[in-house]
Amino acid sequence: MMQLYHQTCQACSKLITQSYSTSFSLGIKTLARRFRDPIYAIYGFVRYADEIVDTFHDYDKRHLLATFQSDAFAAIEAGISLNPVLHTFQEVVRAYGIEHELIEAFLRSMEMDLHEHSYDRGGYADYIYGSAEVVGLMCLRVFCEGDETRYRELEAPARSLGRAFQKVNFLRDLKSDFFDRGRVYFPGVDFAQFDNSAKAAIEADIARDFEHAYQGIMALPEGARQGVYLAYAYYRRLFSKIQSLPAARIKQKRIRVPNQQKFAILLRTYLQHQLNLL
Repeated sequence: MMQLYHQTCQACSKLITQSYSTSFSLGIKTLARRFRDPIYAIYGFVRYADEIVDTFHDYDKRHLLATFQSDAFAAIEAGISLNPVLHTFQEVVRAYGIEHELIEAFLRSMEMDLHEHSYDRGGYADYIYGSAEVVGLMCLRVFCEGDETRYRELEAPARSLGRAFQKVNFLRDLKSDFFDRGRVYFPGVDFAQFDNSAKAAIEADIARDFEHAYQGIMALPEGARQGVYLAYAYYRRLFSKIQSLPAARIKQKRIRVPNQQKFAILLRTYLQHQLNLL
């Protein structure tokens, strides 16, 4: 019966991923089967922590986040939790040797969202490391399956990919972050004065991250490469749409990639992978 508990908890993490993110759900489905449940578990954990700080406005967010953190580490220590999301996450942490430092850094960035509304360069780098880079490193731990040499070789590109994804999210969500949450993540950027010059500088930085990340994607284990490349291709498409628009438009509307385009990207990347054209 314990196996049934594990399975139902895992189903919860999968449902969370599918409900919150079409793009990541598609990417996970193209991973080798042995990687899918662990990545669902990681996504469920980070999604719910992010939900605390971004959504639960009528509740004591600090208390909720502190409780979530305490419960997470208690689950890792005990090897079990009655919270399905934390139960599946602790299984992955223990099975793949995910460092507690990565989890702590992620939760520190979530806590920053409770009180920081603008960032200098140091704070910006710290926030991105904790909110995005370490998530990529958690996934890399899964993909490398205990191969420490490969992990160290791919660590820097994985961090670059996380940075690129997060910075694209910041551009995409510029309006909602400012009006709904009072945040501007980019250092030295005033929302009212955000113009094409500031946008171009940010985009150049993102392009460098994407270029570095691509080299790491090509060196991933076979069972992980297509799924990560699909997420990369989706974000590159979103980034291209953002690049094509003036700053004024980014300030007015959240830019999206329609679902039909996401499925077209899925088909293209699948064919590229099958024909060894990635």
